Amino acid sequence: MERLMSFQANSVHAVSRRQSSVLVPTFSRKISNTRVSVQPIGMVRNSKLFNSVVASVQPIGASAVTPFDNTLPSKEVLDVWHNANAVCFDVDSTVCIDEGIDEFAEFCGAGKAVAEWTARAMNGSVPFEEALAVRLSLINPSLSQLQDFLKRPPRLSPGIDLLVKKLKDNNKDVYLVSGGFRQMINPVASILGIPLENIFANQILFGSNGEYVGFDKNEPTSRRGGKATAVQQIRKAHGYKSLVMIGDGATDLEARMPGGADLFICYGGIQLRESVAAKADWLVFNFKDLINSLV
Repeated sequence: MERLMSFQANSVHAVSRRQSSVLVPTFSRKISNTRVSVQPIGMVRNSKLFNSVVASVQPIGASAVTPFDNTLPSKEVLDVWHNANAVCFDVDSTVCIDEGIDEFAEFCGAGKAVAEWTARAMNGSVPFEEALAVRLSLINPSLSQLQDFLKRPPRLSPGIDLLVKKLKDNNKDVYLVSGGFRQMINPVASILGIPLENIFANQILFGSNGEYVGFDKNEPTSRRGGKATAVQQIRKAHGYKSLVMIGDGATDLEARMPGGADLFICYGGIQLRESVAAKADWLVFNFKDLINSLV
């Protein structure tokens, strides 16, 4: 019987509430329209394998007037943000500037085809589990390819390290809830000082010879509505009275549901997805806005 090599993952569950959405004109901003500069930041655990960098990403026109009316938070939104017991972050295009699976696909020579499926998944036009299976099949990675890819340092979004520190200083628990892969997210969590047990993500599975054999379908984040399920499990397991979800995609928005996240904050500093941004409780382009709003 073929032996599978994988990493053990924990499960969790989520929170929510819905407010009215707004209609907006066509408006898009992508990483291709940004100015990016990269500088090293401090290491965690002195790891030589996972050096980190922070990319200073400034979306063109981010400070200008936008067609969205949710860039200024209401008092109710601020009250939830201030009093939240826990904050869950998406990882790709939120905590990190890259979409991890797209970068991995590019590294393995399947970049264009995989990026198209990622866009469909994040916009909610195809079931997430379908997009995940197709993308991994297109990549067909080996364990050695993944290990080589992980030698590249993760690129953190500007200000995320300061925001996580501020949240922890305010006695708020921080989680990473991602449709990406635990193998790629573990070093990010270590850099930010987030316990590895606070990661809820997918797992790539390899056979005894290091060949790709699939992904762990038992992970809640491997299917549609998985982030909502993970956030509900988190809230129930720890008895949090209030919880916030921060991300950029449709799967992050889904986490705002009964028993899940009380508040969804859309981060548009890397990718701005109009349909998601319009339905967010609060739209931010810079993590400084969240840092400065905390007492």
